[in-house]
Amino acid sequence: MKSQFLLFLFLSILGFVNAQTITFLSEKTNKPLPKVSVFGKDGSILAYSDIDGKIEKQALKPDQEKFQVVYNNYPVATLSYSDLNQDVIKIIDNVRDIETVVIKNTKPAKYIFVKGNFNSYLTVNNTVNCYADGIVTYIFDNSTKKLKSTNVEQYRIFKIEEPQNDRKRTFTLSYDSSLQLPDIKDAGTILDYKQKKNTRIKELKSDKKDMMEISGEALQKKEFAFLGYRFFDLKSTINISYDKDSKKTLRDFLEFNEVAYLKVKHKSEPEYNQLINYNNFYPTELSFKNEKDLEKVKFDTDNSNYSTNYWQDSSFPNMQTVFSTFFQNRLKEQQNKK
Repeated sequence: MKSQFLLFLFLSILGFVNAQTITFLSEKTNKPLPKVSVFGKDGSILAYSDIDGKIEKQALKPDQEKFQVVYNNYPVATLSYSDLNQDVIKIIDNVRDIETVVIKNTKPAKYIFVKGNFNSYLTVNNTVNCYADGIVTYIFDNSTKKLKSTNVEQYRIFKIEEPQNDRKRTFTLSYDSSLQLPDIKDAGTILDYKQKKNTRIKELKSDKKDMMEISGEALQKKEFAFLGYRFFDLKSTINISYDKDSKKTLRDFLEFNEVAYLKVKHKSEPEYNQLINYNNFYPTELSFKNEKDLEKVKFDTDNSNYSTNYWQDSSFPNMQTVFSTFFQNRLKEQQNKK
């Protein structure tokens, strides 16, 4: 009798937990969809799905009314709050196919060049604070697969300009200096993570690619204090994709995404503010060379630096067009240095 009661209790708890999440699935394949963003009507990013396609229902509030669903940097659906009152939502996810990575100079050489498109953006309490995108080339040592250099070719910087910039009110600050280029240094040795003890790994196979989700955390029990600021609850999740059933090498590399979470406040503030940094990279070209000289520009978040309208390419991951629908002229591009 006792064992039956415990089984009933376990199933009830399991059902309650499942009821608190929404799972996004591909309408075409019925597979989970990671990296689905749910925007509120004010442009805040309320949820971001994990490798199982899940988000927390409690993150979605009725006062947001209409929710914009974004997948692969494209809006794919507009849903009401009642539409989201279900456990599973299927999405048309073939708006943008995976771009074929062009392989050049296939003869083995000293260095591997991985060129591609990136975007990076940071939110404060779920609202976008700054945004960058551009073209970057990573150079790896071909024998060790270690990253030798990161070379930005062109980029844009956008900032939300607010009337206040009070260092004692951390939600009013501009965090553009925290914008980073995607850190893909482990893309050629990703399977080594399976030997590390302080990481959690999940894997998902779809019809076209293999995905890995690698997560870790720090500052969970005690905050870190520095110059009057307090930092707490640091988390990071990496999603990385390779060709289906491949050896997970740089030749097989398809996509990179990292989401980093950090709570911060000034010592005078009563509550923490949530910072979330999103970094995405999509390789377009892989080549082998014996010299690592490459023309590049300095990644300076005080200005943009580009010579072509690279973002107009239909395959470019231009999240600025999504943000501009909410923030119009408030999300201002910084002057082009070129």
